[in-house]
Amino acid sequence: MFRHLFIFLFPFLLTGQNRTIDSLKIALKNAKHDSTKCLTLKLLFNAETDNKVKMEIAKQRLKIAESNLSSTIKSEHLFFAKQKSYSLNNIGIIYNYQGDIPKALEYFHKSLKIREEIGDKKGIAASLNNIGVIYSDQGDIPKTLEYYHKSLKIQEEIGDKKGIAHCLNNIGLIYKDQGDIPKALEYHHKSLKIREEIGDKEGIAASLNNIGIIYSDQGDIPNALEYYHKSLKIREEIGDKSGIANSLNNIGAIYIVQGDNPKALEYFHKSLKIQEEIGDKSGIAFSLNNIGFIYYKQGNLKEGFSYANRGMQLAKELGYPANIENSAIRLKQIFKKQNKYKEAFEMYELEIKMKDSINNQENQKAAIKKQMQYTYEKQEEVAKAEHKKELEKQQAVAEEKNRRQNIVIGSVASGLLLVIIFAGYVFKTLSVTRKQKVLIEVKNKETEHQKKEIEEKQKEILDSIHYARRIQMAQIPSEKRVGKSLDRLRR
Repeated sequence: MFRHLFIFLFPFLLTGQNRTIDSLKIALKNAKHDSTKCLTLKLLFNAETDNKVKMEIAKQRLKIAESNLSSTIKSEHLFFAKQKSYSLNNIGIIYNYQGDIPKALEYFHKSLKIREEIGDKKGIAASLNNIGVIYSDQGDIPKTLEYYHKSLKIQEEIGDKKGIAHCLNNIGLIYKDQGDIPKALEYHHKSLKIREEIGDKEGIAASLNNIGIIYSDQGDIPNALEYYHKSLKIREEIGDKSGIANSLNNIGAIYIVQGDNPKALEYFHKSLKIQEEIGDKSGIAFSLNNIGFIYYKQGNLKEGFSYANRGMQLAKELGYPANIENSAIRLKQIFKKQNKYKEAFEMYELEIKMKDSINNQENQKAAIKKQMQYTYEKQEEVAKAEHKKELEKQQAVAEEKNRRQNIVIGSVASGLLLVIIFAGYVFKTLSVTRKQKVLIEVKNKETEHQKKEIEEKQKEILDSIHYARRIQMAQIPSEKRVGKSLDRLRR
């Protein structure tokens, strides 16, 4: 079984992993800005496999982030707040690997608080998922489903396909634990489909592994081995040590079913070695328990008890019911072989107690209730979306109608305006014409009047001239008379 914590890893190939780490250390040393240091530490955390070293890296990144939170520049403050939330989340993951569950929960909740404050929805969903994983390992199924569904709802809101696939995977594991195989397969195949669409190799490997587990539980060994080996191949390609150890353990379990105990022991020891390297206490407990079982089957009760008992101590330290139940089953079998019936009965009681805590009726009801609640919420959201879509459609039709009406009204108004403008122009033109006509008439009248005055004056002048001429003519002697006068003078 493999539940996903959100770590935001960038997978690195095993061949060259040391080169990658060395390069990142040099880059970190040469980094001048704290933002660059934080991003380099993020990559270094993902490349490193030693959990002790990873813890130091996460704490260093946290320290740098906290020292820059006083920045008054909004973008810088937001960046370092996110870096702090990532660091707290990663520290919580390391504590979870180390079996310090209270510390893991404490840091996950601290990370969640910051993400809620800055509105980092993707981060909020990741934190909710991680808290759900803790409750799942503790056997608190109601709380597990509560956190998983909260996380899934946010992932669907923001359209984060990788996050959705993670949540579907984890919910599938819960249904598998509850014995609802069809529902478990449904969720795992949904998760696998999304992961294949987005090319999430780490996620694809996890989904293949979990589907293999279901086939194994159903006794379909060929299909189980096929899915396990597909998963292992991808995990080896991307250098996922935790995943490799998980796959090796599961393949070893198949060899037990096939009766090949030496082969099974070989795979369990390989798995244990990797889990001890990375400090995965939960994985170590499972491997120890499995190795103890092989020795028990081979009749080596001393070695069987040694491994199974170590597994029990770790399981109790972790407080995970599944680990405790498996260890109790192995120790019960060994004690019975050793004729230690009192101890065997105590282990049997512990086994039943753990089984009940994982798979009791209340938890099954809680799972169904949560699923129904989630389905109802989804249906309600779909109904709201459809109603909203219908309203938008009606609004669009109304807006189109209004638009057309506005076009018609606008066209009519424009026509009227043109008519008014034209009428105004005509009126103005007529007014000007009338004024010009009046002016012309006035001028004509004035001209005619002036003409009459001139004619009258001319007449007066002519009359005066004629009168003067008559006077002159009256005073001047006639030619005859002048002639006579001249003749008289000559004589």
